[in-house]
Amino acid sequence: MNLKKQFPILEQRAHGHPLVYLDNAATTQKPFPVIEAIDRFYREANANVHRASHYLSARSTHAFEDAREEVKHFLNAASSDEIIWTRGATEALNLVAQSWGRSQLQPGDEILLSAMEHHANIVPWQLVAEQTGAVIKVISVTRQGELDSNSFREQLTDRTRILVITHVSNAIGTVNPLQTLIPEAKARGALVLVDGAQAVAHSCIDVQKLNCDFYVFSGHKVFGPTGIGVLYGRKALLEDMPPWQAGGEMIRKVSFSGTSFNDLPFKFEAGTPNVSGVIGLGEAIRFMRSLDMREVAEHEDRLRRKTEAGLRNIPGVTLVGEAREKVSVVSFVVEGFHNQDIGLLLDQQGIAVRTGHHCTMPLMEHLGLSGTVRASFSLYNTLDDVDAFLLALTGIVNGEFDAVPQSKEVKADSAFFNQLEGEDAAEFTKNQIFQTITNARSWQEKYLHIMTLGKKLPPLPETMRTEESRLHGCESTVWLHHFYDEQSMKLFFAADSDARVIRGLIAIVISVFNGCTPKDISRFDIDGWFASLDLYNHLSPSRGNGLRAIIEEIRSIAHRFE
Repeated sequence: MNLKKQFPILEQRAHGHPLVYLDNAATTQKPFPVIEAIDRFYREANANVHRASHYLSARSTHAFEDAREEVKHFLNAASSDEIIWTRGATEALNLVAQSWGRSQLQPGDEILLSAMEHHANIVPWQLVAEQTGAVIKVISVTRQGELDSNSFREQLTDRTRILVITHVSNAIGTVNPLQTLIPEAKARGALVLVDGAQAVAHSCIDVQKLNCDFYVFSGHKVFGPTGIGVLYGRKALLEDMPPWQAGGEMIRKVSFSGTSFNDLPFKFEAGTPNVSGVIGLGEAIRFMRSLDMREVAEHEDRLRRKTEAGLRNIPGVTLVGEAREKVSVVSFVVEGFHNQDIGLLLDQQGIAVRTGHHCTMPLMEHLGLSGTVRASFSLYNTLDDVDAFLLALTGIVNGEFDAVPQSKEVKADSAFFNQLEGEDAAEFTKNQIFQTITNARSWQEKYLHIMTLGKKLPPLPETMRTEESRLHGCESTVWLHHFYDEQSMKLFFAADSDARVIRGLIAIVISVFNGCTPKDISRFDIDGWFASLDLYNHLSPSRGNGLRAIIEEIRSIAHRFE
C-alpha cells in the first residue's frame, strides 16, 4: 500500500534530502481530508456549539456531534454519551484520576500500574494517591520488554481498585495482552483503564469486547489535529463520577443557592470546546474507517521486521524491546554514540526519528538505559523509507562521526586546564568560530561545523566527571568546572558532555567566556551573539534548553566573583 501522496507534508525535502518521517509515535501527519475539513469549518461554519439558534451554530453543532458519533462507532461504544472530548489522552487520564480517583479511593486502596507507562499515566495517579492515601503498585517488565505475567499476578490483590495499563508501549512498541489482564483484574473486582494513545492508529479497537471501563487516546496520534482527545467511559461509571472542571456547557442551572449539572457527555466538557479539533478528529476517524486495518497492520509489520533485521546487521546496534507482540515501533541504541547525536546526524539526511527517554523514565531506568533512538512507522511509510533509514545509519556508524575521541584527554591532576589550547587552538577562538559558522551556506553545514567542534574538543578526564560537577537542566549529561585566577581576575571553564552536538555547543560557549572577567561575562550579550549565528532558531527545544542551562550556570558562577 502507498498512501504517502494523501499526506502533503511528506512531499517536502529536509536538508536537501527527501523527508523520511519516522516519528509517528510522537505524532502522525495529517491527510488532505483532515486539513480540508478544518479549513472548511473556519471558512463556512465557525460558531460556538449548542445553545444558539442561528444558522452557523446549527452547522457547527451538527458537525461537532457527528464527530462524536464517528468516535462511538470507531471504538464500538454502546452510546455516544460515553464519548467525552478532552484536550488529549493526558487530560483524559487526569480527569479519571481526579473525578473517579478522588471520590472513590480510600487509604490503603491499591492502584496497579506497569513499569512501561508513559509519565502521563503515572503522575496523575501519584497525585491522587497522595490526596487519598492510596498505594501505587508496579508490574515489572521483562528484559524483552514484555509485561511480566508473574509480577502482574503477584501485584494484583483484593485491594486493587483499578488497573491502569497502556495498550501499546510508546517507547518500545510492546502490545500488552489485555485479553488476559482485563478478565483477571475484573475477577478481583478492579476497574480497568486503558491508555490507547499508541494503539488506535495501528488496530481496530472494540471497547465492549475488551470490557474495559475507561479507554483514552489523543487525536494527533491518529491523523487528527493536536489539542483534542477522547475519554471513553462506561456510562454507569461516568454518571456516578462528580464533575472535574466547572463552567460552560457542563452546567444545567446555576444560582447562589446551588448548581445542578448537565447530563452526559456534557457534564465533563466545561468551557468552550475545541470545535475545529473535534471536526478534524472526526474526519481523521472517517479516514481510518475507510481503510482495511488488517492490511495496514500487515504493511506496518513488514516495515518493522525489515527495520529490525537491518539494524541487527549494523555493528554496535542493540535493539531495545523485542516483545513477541509489537506495533511498528523500533527502539535501539548504538555503542559509542549518544542518542542525540544519532538523531541529529539522521536529521541531516532528512530522516526524522525521536531520541531520549520518550516520557518513560521508569521504563528506561528498569532497562538500565538513559534513553534510546526510536524509529516509529505509520501506514504512509514505505519500504524505501526503511532502506533510506538503514543506509543513513550505516553511514553514520561507519563514517567520520564515530565515538567521542579519547586520545586528547588532558592531565587528570591539573587543578585547571584550558581545553581550547593545543594543536586545534586556532579553530576554537571566538572570532574563528563566528566566521566559520556565519560563512556556512546552509544550516546543515553549520551543524557539521558544530559536530566537528564537538569531535575535536578534548574530553574531561574521568576524575572530573563527577556528580558534583554535573549540570542539571540538560537532556544529555553535562559536566562543568571553573577556575578563577586571582591575579588576572579572570574566569576559565572546562566542560564536557556525552553528546557530540552538546560538546560542539560547549566549545562555542567556552570560546566566548574563557579568560573573561566576571563583569565582562555578565555584560556580554550571549543571546544576541547566538542570534547572529542563527543557532537558537534551528536547535531543537531540548538542545536549546541545554545550551541555555550551560550559559546560565556560567553567568551564575561569574556573579559570585563580581
